[in-house]
Amino acid sequence: MKNYSIVRIGKEYVVQADEKSILKIASRRRAARLVSDAAELLELPAVPQQPDAGPSDAGDPVPDPRSIPDPKGQL
Repeated sequence: MKNYSIVRIGKEYVVQADEKSILKIASRRRAARLVSDAAELLELPAVPQQPDAGPSDAGDPVPDPRSIPDPKGQL
């Protein structure tokens, strides 16, 4: 986030990025900290996303939640 500003409007502070309002907060210090944290996160390298692991990848099959086993082992 290279082009940001924190503008006071009434009793609140508005964080703007490239002249677009993106966040409204009551504390200027909190707004500055959130902008700083966001800038650090944006500088991190992107992590490639892995596909969701389904039941076949987990090893044990997931039982059907609608089927309730008979506690006595009888049908």
